[in-house]
Amino acid sequence: MNGAESLIKTLLNNGVEVCFTNPGTSEMHFVAALDSMPGMRAVLGLFEGVATGAADGYARMAGKPACTLLHLGAGLGNGIANLHNARRAYTPVVNIVGDHATYHKQYDAPLQSDIESIARGVSGWVRTTADPRSVAADAAEAVAAAMGPPGQVATLILPADNSWSEAAEEAWPANPPVTARTVPAERIGRIAAILQKKEPALFLLNGTVLLAPGLELAGRIAGKSGAKLYSETFAARVQRGAGAIPIERFPYFGDQAREVMASVRHLILVGAKAPVAFFAYPGQPSNFTPDGCQIHTLARLDEDGTGALRMLADALGAGAEHGRPAEPFRPPLPTGALDSASVAATLGALLPERAIVCDEAVTAGFAIPAATQGAPLHDWLSLTGGAIGQGLPLAIGAAIACPDRKVVSLEGDGSAMYTIQALWTQARENLDITTVIFNNASYAILQFELMRVGVMQAGPNANKVLNLGNPRLNFAEMARAMGVPAARVTSAAEFNDKFAEAMAQRGPRLIEVML
Repeated sequence: MNGAESLIKTLLNNGVEVCFTNPGTSEMHFVAALDSMPGMRAVLGLFEGVATGAADGYARMAGKPACTLLHLGAGLGNGIANLHNARRAYTPVVNIVGDHATYHKQYDAPLQSDIESIARGVSGWVRTTADPRSVAADAAEAVAAAMGPPGQVATLILPADNSWSEAAEEAWPANPPVTARTVPAERIGRIAAILQKKEPALFLLNGTVLLAPGLELAGRIAGKSGAKLYSETFAARVQRGAGAIPIERFPYFGDQAREVMASVRHLILVGAKAPVAFFAYPGQPSNFTPDGCQIHTLARLDEDGTGALRMLADALGAGAEHGRPAEPFRPPLPTGALDSASVAATLGALLPERAIVCDEAVTAGFAIPAATQGAPLHDWLSLTGGAIGQGLPLAIGAAIACPDRKVVSLEGDGSAMYTIQALWTQARENLDITTVIFNNASYAILQFELMRVGVMQAGPNANKVLNLGNPRLNFAEMARAMGVPAARVTSAAEFNDKFAEAMAQRGPRLIEVML
């Protein structure tokens, strides 16, 4: 058994069953080993950013890592934006990067680079395999590092000769799982005492507490104490819909964020960080926590946040009767003009139960969370790190992790073009993904940002770099060229029909919304 075979066998032993890849010469022995290791599902992406984004989406829904397989430092560089998003989502990813053979490095071949340095910016754990005898052990440690709470990118660099040479160990057994630490009782008591004073408080949640068990407990605590309940602006995964505890997304725009925080005297963090502005703006503060507001950490991301909420609910006497789950509500199907509001209403009216929504709609999507709050239970995946081009690959990973669930990918036109190759993978794997692309022929969010930095009227040169209308992109044609059935819609009625049709059928679909 060579190093590549021992690597794949070890990954399988540790529950890693899917590899998202765009390989090159240095990874050919890994590719060849896939034939002798049929338990590993290999999924080809035509760009490395598709592979890394898909690994993120898979792990968010599967609760365990996939691996990537990337070609040298250049391939890692191509995939780094979505590894950044995965890092911000605290997603477990085993990021395997091939390297030149150890004896070849002295020649400084054209594709040689400092892979470890490139990887460290997005990885919590980085290691270059020293020899073929250590491949299996290194692979097992990479999985354990990726899975350690709260989750991280673990990058394993595999020189080609360590891949093709004989391995001493066939495989490495699974490592025992690392569990999140229990929050001290003293901390629970201190925060319970604060809440009992009934001073204005706000809970900011992130991580696994945004799944149903944690949200149910948070809802009970909020109902009992009167505290506000918010998630971080772009949380990795939120379970929401009718019957779930509704939670507001902390505002992106600074003036709205400062308004939310204005009267808060106690900010209580559960797997979250104190909110700050995404960017600096002239004359505006970066920190949203007002003077006089105390910050308290109930649970850090590497601690058992759900357990902490359970203990806090018990300390407060917050029972199930204090929770206020969202009521079922379906907006009526819209008629007339097609705009962001009508699309939101259609999604709220037709979103199926157990759907997975991958949200990269940017400006066109502001109305959608409210319109879908009363839809049947579903999962919501967000653009965690702000690096656009995540949504289409994220949907691939989610669909492979949950093949029995409908995936709806909400995409801005500018964002979609970063990883449009993902449509080809969706078609090749016959994934049940409906992509909705909002074609407003612009980087609309940047038009907002231009005003927010003080430029109230842009000239022709500035507008030119924010406009996507000359020529206007045709996503329906691009999708069909990559094997995905597609349609353009120009009215609310057309979108109603096409979205209903997509929800009733399996397989990839794309609907281009002309705004």
